[in-house]
Amino acid sequence: MLSFVYQTLPSRVVFGAGSLEKAPEEIERLGATRVLVITTPGRRPLDADLAARLGSKVAGLFDRAAMHAPIKVVQQARAEAERVRADCCLAIGGGSTTGVAKGIAMVSPLPIICIPTTYSGSEMTPVWGLTEDGVKKTGRDLRVQPKTVIYDPKLTISMPARLSVTSGMNAMAHCVEGLYAQDASPIVSLMAEEGIRTLAQSLPVVAKEPANIEARSLAFCGAWLSGCVLAAVGMALHHKLCHALGGAFGLPHAETHTVLLPYATAYNASAAPQAMERVARALGVKSAAQGLYELAGSTGDRISLKSLGMKREDLDRAAELATKNPYYNPRPLTKDAIRMLLEDAYEGRPPHA
Repeated sequence: MLSFVYQTLPSRVVFGAGSLEKAPEEIERLGATRVLVITTPGRRPLDADLAARLGSKVAGLFDRAAMHAPIKVVQQARAEAERVRADCCLAIGGGSTTGVAKGIAMVSPLPIICIPTTYSGSEMTPVWGLTEDGVKKTGRDLRVQPKTVIYDPKLTISMPARLSVTSGMNAMAHCVEGLYAQDASPIVSLMAEEGIRTLAQSLPVVAKEPANIEARSLAFCGAWLSGCVLAAVGMALHHKLCHALGGAFGLPHAETHTVLLPYATAYNASAAPQAMERVARALGVKSAAQGLYELAGSTGDRISLKSLGMKREDLDRAAELATKNPYYNPRPLTKDAIRMLLEDAYEGRPPHA
């Protein structure tokens, strides 16, 4: 018999080309007057444009956000928020900026506004992640749920084709794992399948025509759906692998998701046949894992764990980390099987069950 629990989360979404202009009024809606803007190095033009729009509402700028939210970086951001007496955090950029903003919200009452420029989906979730001593820890806490998210597809046009695809595959991973999650529900499965479909339709176009605003909007919509899925259910093997490899070996987040997703999908294929049918249907292919593998290479540049800089001698440790304190997964995890999965991903071979 069908049985599930589904809880909606409080958040406001402002979506559409040009919606960056609405940032000042969204800050006013929260009653904030002293905003700490969180970003990454290298975004000076975008930061300057945003600062000009916000004017006196900007109390400070923290531009040292980094992948996987290193605890030292988060501690620096917390200190800066306290120093400038911020009453709101505004994160503009990818998942790295959102992660640092969440790190601040874990220990303070500051609300978060997110303006994503990639497809990570983290902005829709109460999921936090902090990396310390090479280990990435994650958890859920409603205090870190962003209050408002502004999706402006224009901000993604400058994202290079390869990064667009890998960021989109990162988003798609949330949808794939949402379909076989332990706490899946009908509405989550609908969002997950539609998220996969919209991303599969838009990413190849984005890769060929980066300035195509219609494709960019469709991809952003898919990313939003994927974030809703990630917010609603727990993840499984794929995310455990990505967190383990990212935290321990410093691999780039979106690219690691892109490499591993076809292999994690193949690993779970026999244990989650209905989920695989929905993934394949959304992709318009016969095999979910093979379809994901081909989509990941839609820029014409096959990537592998080897190409991301991982060393073969680290695969054993990676398999050990992935099977230590494992997430729920529809197929039981064994170190030997995970080691074989990682070997295939290291070489970039087509996935097999």
